[in-house]
Amino acid sequence: MGSYNADIPYRKFAAIVPSNTDNNIALGCNAVYVGGAGNISMVGQDGVAVVFTAAPVGAVLRCGPVRVNATLTTATLLLALY
Repeated sequence: MGSYNADIPYRKFAAIVPSNTDNNIALGCNAVYVGGAGNISMVGQDGVAVVFTAAPVGAVLRCGPVRVNATLTTATLLLALY
């Protein structure tokens, strides 16, 4: 209990509330979990936005975004994985 296990890739989780203005994901995010299928508009650390289309339920998108935009995002129940 409480010991480090390198086989566990994520140790912290946070719900993502999409926003067009606020960087709503803390630095250090390693991936985004998709709880409800749809499109996800994300902004990378370089400030460039991209839309991941048709992300399925249960997908883990291994990227390090700083924001999920509300516009063009139809996926739901998104979690930041750290």
